[in-house]
Amino acid sequence: MRITAEGLTWRAGGVTIVDGVDLAVGEGETVGLIGPNGSGKSSLLRCLAGLRTPGAGQVCHGGQAIHGLGARRIAQRLAFVEQSAETDSELRVADVAGLGRIPFQDRWRGPGAQDRAIVAAALDRLGLTALAARPWKELSGGERQRTHLARALAQQPDAILLDEPTNHLDVKHQLDLLELLAATAQTVLVALHDLSLAARYCDRLLLLHHGRLIADGPPKDVLTPARLAEVFEVDAEIGPDPLGRLAVTYRGPLPRLDPLPNTTTMTARGDRT
Repeated sequence: MRITAEGLTWRAGGVTIVDGVDLAVGEGETVGLIGPNGSGKSSLLRCLAGLRTPGAGQVCHGGQAIHGLGARRIAQRLAFVEQSAETDSELRVADVAGLGRIPFQDRWRGPGAQDRAIVAAALDRLGLTALAARPWKELSGGERQRTHLARALAQQPDAILLDEPTNHLDVKHQLDLLELLAATAQTVLVALHDLSLAARYCDRLLLLHHGRLIADGPPKDVLTPARLAEVFEVDAEIGPDPLGRLAVTYRGPLPRLDPLPNTTTMTARGDRT
């Protein structure tokens, strides 16, 4: 499923968070969304998923504007995986993964045999079969994240949007997840902090800065030393790793243009209050 946005703008508290973004993620593409903290990545993803209503612009899924589609119809097409999600309920791992089948079920009947088979396959793909009966509260952060990923797979969507899904995952599960996303036939848009992983697994990168899309293209074109200096304020080298894949090596942060506050003065002022 192709996902597009035209002139997408979203504001909160009088502040523009997403600023006139135009983008297109083609059917079957795996696209990385990168940018520093506060650049608007999470807000943009939530607008594209229909979870926030933009102040201006339009989002289309498969050429159809999502305005007015309704949450159920959107959920039948697209899965959204947040950075983290908490619950105080007594759900088990299989129950949480099974939430992905709700958009396809009759509201008066529970899951059928096909639903249970789909959930079981999703749990197996994420290495969670042995934990299927484990209560949610007993899971580690990484296990919870993998459970939410299983829920997204059980949804069997045409597209998956993921907001920093590698958070809480160890190295093995980070690589497992990104290889899964890169190999799937589904459309994928994934926000990532690790630029080397983004370069390795994504067909294309979108670089967001202060809510604006400032670069869109293959990793080798988007990840340049000058651009990383401008956007991330780091001195970086871009080149092949020992296996010949594009990687980012950091020499260190660039000097701050504005001096840090004088901590001695601040302490003295605090003593007088």
